[in-house]
Amino acid sequence: MKVGIIGSGMVGATSAFAIMMRKAASDIVLIDANEKRAIAEAQDIMHAVPFAAATDVYAGNYDDLKDAKIVVIAAGANQKPGETRLDLMEKNAAIMKDIISKTVAVNPNIIFLVATNPVDIITHICVNIAKEFGIPATRIIGSGTTLDTARFRTLLGNLIGVDSQNVHAYVIGEHGDSEVLTWSNIDIGGVQFEDFIEFRKIEFSEKIKEQIDNGVRNAAYKIIGGKGSTYYGIGGAIAKLVDVINRDNRAVLTISTFMEDVEGVKNVTLSLPHIIGGEGDLGVLPISLNAKEKMLLKKSAEIIRSKIDEFENKI
Repeated sequence: MKVGIIGSGMVGATSAFAIMMRKAASDIVLIDANEKRAIAEAQDIMHAVPFAAATDVYAGNYDDLKDAKIVVIAAGANQKPGETRLDLMEKNAAIMKDIISKTVAVNPNIIFLVATNPVDIITHICVNIAKEFGIPATRIIGSGTTLDTARFRTLLGNLIGVDSQNVHAYVIGEHGDSEVLTWSNIDIGGVQFEDFIEFRKIEFSEKIKEQIDNGVRNAAYKIIGGKGSTYYGIGGAIAKLVDVINRDNRAVLTISTFMEDVEGVKNVTLSLPHIIGGEGDLGVLPISLNAKEKMLLKKSAEIIRSKIDEFENKI
């Protein structure tokens, strides 16, 4: 169960560490344009192996991906002074094409996990690039709102005093400001949220709901404001995805994938609950939403689609 990670920055390195700690892969190869950084990160992680699980972690190149099942894309360009958002997207599209072409040259059956932000747009770009190499969209998976969903479940679990792993709630749509928290279909171990809080006599109000919404929606801004970037949460999300795919667990996760139609918006890439297994994306779930949530999901899809149109019109 070999995993390749392209990009050895904080997200890539933290994902590698989380994969090792989770025992999600037997081999992890780090690939980076800065070879010195990749070597240093691999060595640092290897020094933690005796305290965790037997894993071979090393720096390598694309030839090392020939027997890998998954490659995590955590690489991307940073915006420079005077550079527009579209200029940055164009540079990142070129980086994605370079990564995908070099990877499929040695391993045409690999599954791509995209972690580079803005993840929905980058995943959409990767899907289009992958088509040129005969790779189906089911093998291009964006991390999407997996982390946002985890944040939502964590805050709900803290509110009601239940392990977050027993809280079933989703964040869908864009991994960004227009994401949608699906309050209408939360359940706690199979018990509807409203019934649970009433039975347990837990205080809940619109104010508390708004606080949780803000806590999820603005989490990244607060973390970045405090320490400059986020990486532990997304590293954990990537490790979970790698584990699920390598073990064909068929778990339900809110990944970002290409969809032909979302609430009337055509050809858009965003997050919905999907079944994930050994072959990648095994299909979307028919999530039940109320009228307001459907409207918000449509708005989120339109925002993403407009950004895709803006980029595609430029090129």
